[in-house]
Amino acid sequence: MAPSFPLSFAPQSADEATAHKEIYDQLRQAVETFPTAPNSSTSFTYSRHPDGWYTFPEGVVSAMVIKSHLMARTTDIFMVTFPKSGTTWLKALLHSALHRGADDLAAHSPHQLVPFLETQVFIKDRIPDLSSLPAPRLLMTHIPSQSLPDSVADSGCKVVYLCRDPKDCFISLWHFLNRFRPWDINEAHRHFCDGVSLFGPYWEHVLGYWRWHVKRPSQVLFLTYEELTTDTLGQLRRLAEFVGRPFTVEEQEIRVDRKIVEACAMESLSRLEVNQSGTTDMVDKTYANNIFFRRGVVGDWRNHLTPEMARRIDEITEIKFKGSGLLLHPQFLQAKRE
Repeated sequence: MAPSFPLSFAPQSADEATAHKEIYDQLRQAVETFPTAPNSSTSFTYSRHPDGWYTFPEGVVSAMVIKSHLMARTTDIFMVTFPKSGTTWLKALLHSALHRGADDLAAHSPHQLVPFLETQVFIKDRIPDLSSLPAPRLLMTHIPSQSLPDSVADSGCKVVYLCRDPKDCFISLWHFLNRFRPWDINEAHRHFCDGVSLFGPYWEHVLGYWRWHVKRPSQVLFLTYEELTTDTLGQLRRLAEFVGRPFTVEEQEIRVDRKIVEACAMESLSRLEVNQSGTTDMVDKTYANNIFFRRGVVGDWRNHLTPEMARRIDEITEIKFKGSGLLLHPQFLQAKRE
């Protein structure tokens, strides 16, 4: 079975390529005028999107291209996460649920099967025509809700959002960026708390999708990494039902869903040859697939954060989420008990 989302698109005509490059060039010039924030973890500074969030400059450009040129369809399924919230796992689970098996994962990284719109699809002056992709199109992004194309909300397509405890999310992001350049954890913590992080601030990112879920629960499914860890099978069935592909009684009897859970477990994925020695292209770089796998343990922040650092994140979370109803979610109630 071939990947449902090929990363090789039909070649552009010379006129299309010229027009698309002009669009990207104009947006690059605009982004150069946007506010920036220092970022010592990588070689680039963060640019501030007009909607108030930060990421690398090319990411802002790509998000603006996507906003103007991607037309969502009613049958689409958008997966969204804040970086390092369980993205790789979610891609593997949902792709396998739709295809009723995990065979594709033996030869392809989850990031090849379900590429990021802003770092793998709308890049390098490219505005691909995605209209020929079969339904349902499985699309992945880190873009905050306010910056998605209007057609995403208007079409009524499905949106699956995966949230993770901000302390674990921060530690996972810090570890990931440390692979490229050493980054003092105190400085990283300060930036995260100030909202200066990839596609951050974290809290506004989560709240945007939470409020959308509260308003339109039939369109937006809000999951947490902690729920997925505690009851992977139950959450997979919930996912499949939400996207209109529930597992039948017969499928459950022959363990189709359980086999997917087993194949998509982090231990199983990380042992695959494609994820040990393979690579994936993103933006203008090639990344080893193994960098997308670490521990994936709930509560790993305790091994890295001082009590004061953890308390600071918890305080911001309580202030930001107050009145939203999100603090009543089991994930955050558990955090308060601890």
